[in-house]
Amino acid sequence: MGTTSTTTILKKRLITEASFKRAISVAVIVGIILNLINNPQLFRLSFTGLYFYKVLLTFFVPFCVSLYSSILANRGKCPEQITEKTLR
Repeated sequence: MGTTSTTTILKKRLITEASFKRAISVAVIVGIILNLINNPQLFRLSFTGLYFYKVLLTFFVPFCVSLYSSILANRGKCPEQITEKTLR
């Protein structure tokens, strides 16, 4: 009947556009710094011996951490605080 579940409403309120943009900017800044630390050949613009999946993972981890911390911070602001009992 067109009803949305409480978890869908919660996800829409917790992951905002601002937190997503913030997570992207944190991932870019922290990812660049970590890649330069972990791959010193990038200082010489040499890509030999560079594993691109590790480079991508170095950007993905700060993105996930930042987005997760934003979700936890926004959870307290959500008027429909859902407990584990209401999800079952």
